[in-house]
Amino acid sequence: MESGSTPPEGPQAPYTPIAGGPETPPGGWEQPIAVRSGWEGRPLASWGSRVGAQLIDWLVLLIPAVVLFIVVVAGALGISGDDDASWGAVVGALLLYTLVMGAVLLLYAPLLMMREGKHNGQTLGKQLIGITVVRDNGQAMNFGWSALREVVVKGLAVGIASTIIPVIPWLLDNLWPLWDDQNRALHDLAVQTHVVRV
Repeated sequence: MESGSTPPEGPQAPYTPIAGGPETPPGGWEQPIAVRSGWEGRPLASWGSRVGAQLIDWLVLLIPAVVLFIVVVAGALGISGDDDASWGAVVGALLLYTLVMGAVLLLYAPLLMMREGKHNGQTLGKQLIGITVVRDNGQAMNFGWSALREVVVKGLAVGIASTIIPVIPWLLDNLWPLWDDQNRALHDLAVQTHVVRV
Protein backbone atom coordinates (compact mmCIF):
# COMPACT_ATOMS: atom_id res chain seq x y z
CA MET A 1 0.00 0.00 0.00
CA GLU A 2 1.37 3.42 -0.87
CA SER A 3 2.00 6.01 1.79
CA GLY A 4 -0.88 8.44 2.16
CA SER A 5 -3.59 6.06 0.96
CA THR A 6 -6.51 5.25 3.21
CA PRO A 7 -6.60 1.89 4.97
CA PRO A 8 -9.17 -0.62 3.74
CA GLU A 9 -12.29 -1.31 5.77
CA GLY A 10 -13.02 -4.71 7.27
CA PRO A 11 -10.42 -7.42 7.85
CA GLN A 12 -6.88 -6.29 7.14
CA ALA A 13 -5.07 -7.76 4.16
CA PRO A 14 -1.69 -9.41 4.77
CA TYR A 15 1.36 -7.24 4.28
CA THR A 16 2.26 -6.87 0.61
CA PRO A 17 5.65 -5.30 -0.10
CA ILE A 18 5.74 -2.55 -2.71
CA ALA A 19 8.50 -2.22 -5.30
CA GLY A 20 11.69 -1.26 -3.54
CA GLY A 21 10.09 -1.71 -0.12
CA PRO A 22 10.97 -4.18 2.64
CA GLU A 23 10.10 -7.85 2.17
CA THR A 24 8.62 -8.08 5.65
CA PRO A 25 6.44 -5.57 7.48
CA PRO A 26 8.36 -3.06 9.57
CA GLY A 27 8.09 -3.45 13.30
CA GLY A 28 9.45 -2.16 16.58
CA TRP A 29 11.10 1.21 16.01
CA GLU A 30 9.64 1.85 12.55
CA GLN A 31 6.20 0.26 12.99
CA PRO A 32 3.84 0.21 10.02
CA ILE A 33 2.40 3.63 9.27
CA ALA A 34 -0.20 2.83 6.64
CA VAL A 35 -2.38 -0.02 7.89
CA ARG A 36 -2.78 -1.16 11.49
CA SER A 37 -5.49 -3.53 12.61
CA GLY A 38 -8.68 -1.81 13.68
CA TRP A 39 -7.53 1.77 13.05
CA GLU A 40 -9.08 3.56 10.11
CA GLY A 41 -7.83 7.10 10.74
CA ARG A 42 -4.66 8.88 9.66
CA PRO A 43 -1.37 6.94 9.50
CA LEU A 44 -0.09 6.13 12.98
CA ALA A 45 3.03 7.75 14.40
CA SER A 46 5.98 5.43 14.91
CA TRP A 47 7.38 4.70 18.36
CA GLY A 48 10.58 6.51 17.40
CA SER A 49 8.72 9.70 16.49
CA ARG A 50 6.86 9.58 19.81
CA VAL A 51 10.15 9.23 21.71
CA GLY A 52 11.72 12.05 19.69
CA ALA A 53 8.80 14.37 20.47
CA GLN A 54 8.98 13.51 24.17
CA LEU A 55 12.73 14.24 24.27
CA ILE A 56 12.17 17.62 22.61
CA ASP A 57 9.44 18.45 25.13
CA TRP A 58 11.77 17.53 28.00
CA LEU A 59 14.44 19.85 26.59
CA VAL A 60 11.90 22.64 26.11
CA LEU A 61 11.07 22.35 29.81
CA LEU A 62 14.55 21.54 31.15
CA ILE A 63 16.58 24.38 29.67
CA PRO A 64 14.42 27.23 31.05
CA ALA A 65 14.10 25.35 34.37
CA VAL A 66 17.89 25.19 34.78
CA VAL A 67 18.38 28.83 33.75
CA LEU A 68 15.60 30.00 36.08
CA PHE A 69 17.04 27.92 38.94
CA ILE A 70 20.47 29.52 38.53
CA VAL A 71 18.96 33.02 38.36
CA VAL A 72 16.73 32.43 41.43
CA VAL A 73 19.52 30.99 43.59
CA ALA A 74 22.08 33.60 42.48
CA GLY A 75 19.55 36.37 43.04
CA ALA A 76 18.61 35.08 46.48
CA LEU A 77 22.27 34.76 47.53
CA GLY A 78 22.99 38.29 46.35
CA ILE A 79 20.16 39.89 48.36
CA SER A 80 22.01 40.16 51.65
CA GLY A 81 25.49 39.82 53.04
CA ASP A 82 24.08 38.29 56.23
CA ASP A 83 24.40 34.48 56.04
CA ASP A 84 21.19 33.77 57.96
CA ALA A 85 19.20 36.23 55.83
CA SER A 86 20.76 34.80 52.64
CA TRP A 87 19.73 31.25 53.51
CA GLY A 88 16.22 32.44 54.34
CA ALA A 89 16.06 34.20 50.97
CA VAL A 90 17.36 31.07 49.20
CA VAL A 91 14.71 28.86 50.87
CA GLY A 92 11.96 31.36 49.98
CA ALA A 93 13.23 31.64 46.40
CA LEU A 94 13.40 27.85 46.04
CA LEU A 95 9.81 27.51 47.28
CA LEU A 96 8.67 30.11 44.75
CA TYR A 97 10.71 28.37 42.02
CA THR A 98 9.10 25.01 42.90
CA LEU A 99 5.60 26.50 42.67
CA VAL A 100 6.30 28.21 39.34
CA MET A 101 7.93 25.15 37.78
CA GLY A 102 5.17 22.90 39.11
CA ALA A 103 2.58 25.10 37.41
CA VAL A 104 4.60 25.12 34.17
CA LEU A 105 4.95 21.32 34.20
CA LEU A 106 1.24 20.85 34.83
CA LEU A 107 0.08 23.38 32.24
CA TYR A 108 2.66 22.94 29.43
CA ALA A 109 1.04 20.07 27.51
CA PRO A 110 -2.66 20.86 28.16
CA LEU A 111 -2.33 24.51 27.12
CA LEU A 112 -0.44 23.63 23.93
CA MET A 113 -2.57 20.63 23.00
CA MET A 114 -5.84 22.57 23.33
CA ARG A 115 -4.86 24.99 20.55
CA GLU A 116 -7.38 25.19 17.75
CA GLY A 117 -6.65 24.45 14.12
CA LYS A 118 -3.75 22.50 12.74
CA HIS A 119 -1.80 22.43 16.04
CA ASN A 120 -4.61 20.88 18.10
CA GLY A 121 -3.24 17.86 19.97
CA GLN A 122 0.38 18.95 19.64
CA THR A 123 3.02 19.93 22.15
CA LEU A 124 6.08 21.73 20.74
CA GLY A 125 7.89 18.40 20.44
CA LYS A 126 5.02 16.78 18.55
CA GLN A 127 4.75 19.86 16.35
CA LEU A 128 8.45 19.72 15.40
CA ILE A 129 8.34 15.96 14.73
CA GLY A 130 5.06 16.16 12.78
CA ILE A 131 2.76 14.03 14.92
CA THR A 132 -0.40 14.82 16.86
CA VAL A 133 -2.77 13.29 19.41
CA VAL A 134 -6.32 12.62 18.21
CA ARG A 135 -9.32 11.48 20.18
CA ASP A 136 -10.98 8.27 19.01
CA ASN A 137 -14.39 9.98 18.85
CA GLY A 138 -13.05 12.64 16.44
CA GLN A 139 -13.51 15.58 18.83
CA ALA A 140 -10.72 18.13 19.24
CA MET A 141 -8.34 17.93 22.18
CA ASN A 142 -9.57 20.49 24.71
CA PHE A 143 -7.91 21.57 27.95
CA GLY A 144 -9.79 19.05 30.11
CA TRP A 145 -9.06 16.04 27.90
CA SER A 146 -5.42 17.10 27.44
CA ALA A 147 -5.01 17.53 31.21
CA LEU A 148 -6.63 14.12 31.80
CA ARG A 149 -4.23 12.46 29.34
CA GLU A 150 -1.01 14.30 30.18
CA VAL A 151 -1.35 15.22 33.86
CA VAL A 152 -3.76 12.78 35.49
CA VAL A 153 -3.04 9.53 33.63
CA LYS A 154 0.44 9.98 32.12
CA GLY A 155 1.83 12.00 35.00
CA LEU A 156 0.05 11.21 38.25
CA ALA A 157 -1.22 7.65 37.72
CA VAL A 158 1.98 6.36 36.12
CA GLY A 159 4.06 8.41 38.60
CA ILE A 160 2.24 7.02 41.64
CA ALA A 161 2.45 3.48 40.26
CA SER A 162 6.20 4.02 39.72
CA THR A 163 6.66 4.93 43.39
CA ILE A 164 5.04 1.64 44.39
CA ILE A 165 6.93 -0.48 41.84
CA PRO A 166 9.95 1.61 40.83
CA VAL A 167 10.42 2.38 37.12
CA ILE A 168 8.41 -0.58 35.73
CA PRO A 169 5.05 1.25 35.20
CA TRP A 170 6.85 4.14 33.49
CA LEU A 171 8.75 1.72 31.23
CA LEU A 172 5.59 -0.24 30.43
CA ASP A 173 3.70 2.93 29.51
CA ASN A 174 6.49 4.20 27.26
CA LEU A 175 7.30 0.85 25.63
CA TRP A 176 3.70 -0.36 25.18
CA PRO A 177 3.42 1.10 21.62
CA LEU A 178 6.13 -1.34 20.48
CA TRP A 179 3.75 -4.29 20.77
CA ASP A 180 0.32 -2.66 20.65
CA ASP A 181 -1.34 -3.31 17.28
CA GLN A 182 -2.42 0.34 17.08
CA ASN A 183 0.80 1.83 18.47
CA ARG A 184 -0.88 3.14 21.65
CA ALA A 185 0.74 3.68 25.02
CA LEU A 186 -1.17 2.66 28.15
CA HIS A 187 -2.23 6.28 28.69
CA ASP A 188 -3.67 6.31 25.13
CA LEU A 189 -5.72 3.21 25.93
CA ALA A 190 -6.98 4.78 29.17
CA VAL A 191 -8.19 8.02 27.55
CA GLN A 192 -9.05 6.67 24.07
CA THR A 193 -6.52 8.54 21.98
CA HIS A 194 -4.15 7.71 19.13
CA VAL A 195 -0.94 9.45 18.06
CA VAL A 196 -0.89 9.97 14.31
CA ARG A 197 1.25 11.62 11.68
CA VAL A 198 0.21 15.11 10.60
